[in-house]
Amino acid sequence: MTAFYYFCGHEQWQPETLVEHALAAEQAGFDGLLVSDHFHPWVDDHGAAGFAWATLGAIARATRKVRLCTGVVTPLFRFHPAVVAQAAASIDRLSGGRFELGLGTGENLNEGPLGYSFPSYRERAERIREALEIIRRLLDGEKLTFGGRHFRTDRARLYSPPVGRVPIRLAAGGPKSAALAAEQTDGLITSVKDPEETLTKVVEPARAAAAAAGRPSPTVLATRWTVHAADPDQAWRALLPWRGLRAPGRLEAVDPEDLRRRADALPRAEVLARYPIAAGPDDMVQQYRPLVCQVGADIVTIQVTSLHQEQTIALLGEQVLPRLRSLPPPGP
Repeated sequence: MTAFYYFCGHEQWQPETLVEHALAAEQAGFDGLLVSDHFHPWVDDHGAAGFAWATLGAIARATRKVRLCTGVVTPLFRFHPAVVAQAAASIDRLSGGRFELGLGTGENLNEGPLGYSFPSYRERAERIREALEIIRRLLDGEKLTFGGRHFRTDRARLYSPPVGRVPIRLAAGGPKSAALAAEQTDGLITSVKDPEETLTKVVEPARAAAAAAGRPSPTVLATRWTVHAADPDQAWRALLPWRGLRAPGRLEAVDPEDLRRRADALPRAEVLARYPIAAGPDDMVQQYRPLVCQVGADIVTIQVTSLHQEQTIALLGEQVLPRLRSLPPPGP
C-alpha cells in the first residue's frame, strides 16, 4: 500500500513554522515527512534556510507517529559522511526509530557559498559511493577505519547508535543515479514532472540494476510539486519563494539574488507554466494519481505551496489523502 508524505520545505518556511506544519501534517493523516536541507534558498527576497538537522530534532520530539526523511542531504562537502551518520543516528533516537536518510549529490547553491568547488557528476558519483559505504557501515555499528580517494575515517564509531536499521535512499533523476541507488541503497527519491519519463528513465533502470546485482527491488519515493491556488495571481504569490527553482542555471548558481533576477527576467506565465496549479481537491487528486497508478511509487510525497499552508494541509487530510489511498496500484 502506498504511503503518503508531506514536504517540509526549508527554502520557504522558517524552522519554527515547519515544526507546526509537521504537527498539522501528522494530525491530517500523513504517514511521513520529507524535510529538505538547504544552506541557501532559491531566492533572496522571500526565502528561508534553517538548519535541517535542528528542525528534524524538534520535529522528532514534537510528533509521535509520522516517519521522518531528509529530502535530501549531501554528504560530500559541507557534511562529512561520518557526521551525517552521526546526525541520522541521533534523529532516529529522538524519534524512537522513525528516521529514514535521504541523500543526494547536491547543488552548488549549498556547497559553493562555503568555498567548495562543485565538480562534475562523475566525481560526485565517486564521492557518493564512498559516502554511502561509510554511512551504512557506521549506522550498522562498525568501528570504521576507511581509506578512500575522497574520504577517510580512523576508528570512527557511533556511540549513540540508531534504535534500529535506518533505511537509506538516494535521489535519482536519470538511469545512472537510479542504478547507483539500486546497487547501494534501500531505495530512491525522484521528482516527477512527466510520469512516463520517470518510469522509463528512473524506476525501470533502478529495478533492472537491482535484479542484475541480485538485490531486492528498491523502494521508490516519488515527489511532485503543486501550487494550491484559485487563480494565476494567487499562484504567483504562493510561488515567490520557489520561482528561482525553475530559473536558468540553477544547478551552478551560488547566490539566491542571481536566481531571483534570472527568474524575474522570465515572463511570469512561463514560470507559472512549469508548476501544476490545483484549485481544489479534484485537481490535487489528478496531479498525484499517476504517481500511484502509473509510477507505482511506494511513497508519494505531496510538495505543495499555497497562501494559507495550514488550511491546505487540513484540506489534503480531509479530501485528498482518502481518495489517493483508495486508488489501485499499477497492473502487472
